[in-house]
Amino acid sequence: MTSNSAALQPETAPIVACTISRDVQKFDLLIEDMETELGETWGDLGFEDAIAFLDQPESDDLEFVAIAIDDQDEEDLSLISSLIKLAKSKGIKVILIAEDVSPIALHQLLRIGADDFVPYPLPENELHQAIERLRMPPPEAKQQHFPDMAPTLKPKGDREGVVLSVHGFAGGVGATTFAVNLAWELATIKKDGGPRVCLLDLDVQFGAVSTYLDLPRREAVYQLLTDTASMDGESFMQALLTFNDKLHVLTAPVDMLPLDIITSEDVQKLIEVARANFDFVVIDMPSTLVSWTEAVLSEAQIYFGMIELDMRSAQNTLRLIRALKSEELPIEKLRYVLNRGPKFTDLNGKSRVKRLAESLDIAIELQLPDGAKAVTQACDHGLPLAESAPRLPLRKEIQKLAKSLHDLSLSTAEAAK
Repeated sequence: MTSNSAALQPETAPIVACTISRDVQKFDLLIEDMETELGETWGDLGFEDAIAFLDQPESDDLEFVAIAIDDQDEEDLSLISSLIKLAKSKGIKVILIAEDVSPIALHQLLRIGADDFVPYPLPENELHQAIERLRMPPPEAKQQHFPDMAPTLKPKGDREGVVLSVHGFAGGVGATTFAVNLAWELATIKKDGGPRVCLLDLDVQFGAVSTYLDLPRREAVYQLLTDTASMDGESFMQALLTFNDKLHVLTAPVDMLPLDIITSEDVQKLIEVARANFDFVVIDMPSTLVSWTEAVLSEAQIYFGMIELDMRSAQNTLRLIRALKSEELPIEKLRYVLNRGPKFTDLNGKSRVKRLAESLDIAIELQLPDGAKAVTQACDHGLPLAESAPRLPLRKEIQKLAKSLHDLSLSTAEAAK
């Protein structure tokens, strides 16, 4: 009788994943999503129990662990770090579920080896997407499809490049379009023997440089940004892609990351290595002010501020100027660029531009015409304006700016000799 009843018992499904936390009941949304994704094939452990379990052979079948932490767990970072290292040593993937955790702590845990990060409360379907990413082939397999985009330049460290930053003071003012096309015009200013140009997309959340140049995003970028301590010219070059063998590009990472995942020291090191290997370094900045904005402003020779002829641009510019003055930052590096400026015959528009400059007490040194549909089409097709609409007035203005910057750089270099 006993043997018959035992035979009728369903076989227990193997545990393929595990949540690890101080108290999983504080992460009720995680419980719901784990049940949705895995049914009954997951378990839950505390930090101490997890270390003991991961040392047992029973943990060999785990596909991943989801380590859930909040601000109270920052005191136990060494314990959590040990958990991540132990899981990685056994080939187990690690997803960090973090609520109110400081960027520094999150940065440290990701650098140690956590494979993915999801904020808590969990956005809808985000855990599912994180699990899908874990199950994708290794990044190296995907990168092999783009060998023609790998840079051929060797890092010699024999340059002292000019740093040009582009910052949109409001959303949609065309900062990325300006940065991409300025970098391309500089890179192609001569058919042969022109300047070496590097374009850095530091908007690690919504960076669109890769889209505007039809370049793939790579895991190597995340690895570079989160381990700048060991970065050298060689590793920097390996993270770059080339566009048409002329322009070298560091795209935004594959996944959306917290803006503070990189520090001022990381950014300074990145710019230092880029300057040592390129004649011009163009930086596309996020529109948000972050802790390392000051580092870029300090390193840049020119800091372009993109605005439009509207109230939001005026208000944001005024607030930014106040913030920079209060911190005694080098505001004299700012060069204001008005995008979608008035046409030559638009006297009313020109009067508005003059009033805008006077009210903000700034000089608008460059006015760019509206590129209209040609810009949208170029961006959608992943091409610079020089390739898709070479006669466009907007393209010609950016081309003239690139030439003046190049000439100024040459004259400065000659004077320094």
